[in-house]
Amino acid sequence: MSASSTPGHSRLTKAHKLSIAGVATFSAAALAFSLVPADAAQAETVSAAPVAWTKVVDGAQTKAMHGHLSAQQVIADANAKAAAKAKADADAKAKAEAAAKKDREQKTAASRSAARTPVFANNLDGWIKEALFIMKREGIPGTYAGIHRNIMRESSGNPMAINNWDINAQNGIPSKGLLQVILPTFKAYHVKGTKFDQYDPVANIVAACNYAADRYGSMDNVNSAY
Repeated sequence: MSASSTPGHSRLTKAHKLSIAGVATFSAAALAFSLVPADAAQAETVSAAPVAWTKVVDGAQTKAMHGHLSAQQVIADANAKAAAKAKADADAKAKAEAAAKKDREQKTAASRSAARTPVFANNLDGWIKEALFIMKREGIPGTYAGIHRNIMRESSGNPMAINNWDINAQNGIPSKGLLQVILPTFKAYHVKGTKFDQYDPVANIVAACNYAADRYGSMDNVNSAY
């Protein structure tokens, strides 16, 4: 009995061992198979999570920064426009004030000039005095006596006097006015501010005295036809 039981026991024991080993091997393989993917996925999740979070944070910060910069740009543009408008308003105000000041100064100067300009009589005495007033302003020499003396010799004080018989008349340019001035001479020595008219007494005197000053030094030095 013991001899027959021994081999049988041995076979069962060997088969049992093989079965157990196979089961153990399968279980270990299954365990290893199940554990490896789980660990890899967990590792990937763990490693991917910080990257994703970083992207979210960076995106939010970038968006916030862009919003801040946009707001700052809007404020800067508004300030620039306000400054430009203020400058334009200030320039316009300064220009208007300068124009008003210039206008006031011109009116004041005109008023003072009018106040300083005497009223001259419309006769020979007044014509000579007015001519002397203009001559003084223009730097043309001459005296009342010198002008009066030459007027009396040339025209006897008649502002409409004309010479129709001398050489000038024969040449088509007769002498005219108080000091008998021909047209070319009148044009050349006419003084701005007086009438452009040979017969105008003041314009005639001033032009003649201007010519005499250029040629003789002064009307006072003229004692005959000139």
